[in-house]
Amino acid sequence: MRWIQSLSWPMVIFFSLTLGLAPFNPEPHVLEKITMLLNGELTKPIDMFDLMLHGTPWILLIIKSSTLFLKQPENET
Repeated sequence: MRWIQSLSWPMVIFFSLTLGLAPFNPEPHVLEKITMLLNGELTKPIDMFDLMLHGTPWILLIIKSSTLFLKQPENET
């Protein structure tokens, strides 16, 4: 978990908006692959890899964001 916290916010946001959404036209790849997954059409290995590649920056962003809100209070003794 520490390596996720060590990632800088600008870097995580940058990768989410570029790699996570590329290509931008006609629709972002990650949305296309999620739609395929929900419709049961995600069967080719290349499509699974594509979902992993374009989804990873978003997963990192979600995990990094959740660590802010779920941070354990430090014991003050």
